[in-house]
Amino acid sequence: MAWNVHRPPRAEGKTVLVTGGNAGIGYFVAEQLAGAGAEVVLGSRDAAKAALAKQAILARVPAARVRHLRLDLGDLSSVRAAVHELNHLDAVVCNAGVHLDRPPRRETAAGHELMFATNHLGHFALVGWLAPLLADGRVVTTGSFTAKSVTLDPADLQSRRDYEPKRAYSRSKLAQMLFGFELDRRLRAAGAATLSVVTHPGGALDGLTPSRPPLRRRSAGERLRTLPAGLLLQSKQAAAWPAVRAVLDPDVRGGELWGPRVFGVRGRPAREPVRGPLADPGLAAAVWAASAELTGVDPAWSLR
Repeated sequence: MAWNVHRPPRAEGKTVLVTGGNAGIGYFVAEQLAGAGAEVVLGSRDAAKAALAKQAILARVPAARVRHLRLDLGDLSSVRAAVHELNHLDAVVCNAGVHLDRPPRRETAAGHELMFATNHLGHFALVGWLAPLLADGRVVTTGSFTAKSVTLDPADLQSRRDYEPKRAYSRSKLAQMLFGFELDRRLRAAGAATLSVVTHPGGALDGLTPSRPPLRRRSAGERLRTLPAGLLLQSKQAAAWPAVRAVLDPDVRGGELWGPRVFGVRGRPAREPVRGPLADPGLAAAVWAASAELTGVDPAWSLR
């Protein structure tokens, strides 16, 4: 049966954690999952924004089950505390991310480059600590198509030598995606039932994205200015489709990469070939080992 982005399978009885579910693409992932009947946990460090996101979801899905979980991916103690608040989970969508657009290079309190720590290390630790709750579930890692255009040096994962914001962001997303594929290999080797799926949203603009008051309102001028870009890019609402499919489609398999159908930047979700650095198991294993050392967490699943 063809996948209908507007009518995904029903998901009553499922609980899904969406990191960064209070804004942007993560919000629309949460909204669409809630619309399918899932209970959605908004992982966010900002309680006020999470409350606005919940209000916006309830305005469109009155029967939605939505709650906030305080989660700061740049602080591993916050990640650990958040995991202790959960007792059941069918999927986690590792979506949250920081994208700095100018120097200088910034670090977390633990001394890790901010984007690498938030986008990758925080999710790495989160998934590791969530392992007991995801024995039959799914780990969906949201990367970026920009990750395909960079390389990653295992000896300098945090861009100490040649920091440039956009490049450092893309490297952090490449590390995330490599983790998703390496996780699949380890799950298969362990005979685990958990699936690890990697997605990317393509190209998305706020100006093409419908309003969701009180969370966000799009002005008429913003919409008109970005209409020509709609020929190449898409809304954040559409950019959420690959992650939603990765969570709900019973035909999705572990180790797959899903993104927009049209040149990987817009359109309905489709499975993509895994190529280049993404298909390098040696690089993925090196990133995994370094991440385990930096976080003190080594995600592992027992045999099922």
